[in-house]
Amino acid sequence: MRLRVEFTTEPFDLDEAPRHALVAREVIEAAELDAVDVGPFGNTAEGGADSVLTAVDALLRQALEAGATRVSLQVNVIGEGSE
Repeated sequence: MRLRVEFTTEPFDLDEAPRHALVAREVIEAAELDAVDVGPFGNTAEGGADSVLTAVDALLRQALEAGATRVSLQVNVIGEGSE
């Protein structure tokens, strides 16, 4: 199964990226995912179910530890396939 995760972290800071946003970006970019798109108002990543779910776990834990007060995410099944 393939998954797509879309997420944002808060609080926002339009002047510079807060630490929790940078940490979330680092987690997703370091994960074993097929496609990653990071931006100032939202982030998307795709990959096999195990890889995405592992990355989401790390993302939640590390972003909250880095000062995020809210993490909004959506996970969608985008196709079937092996890991």
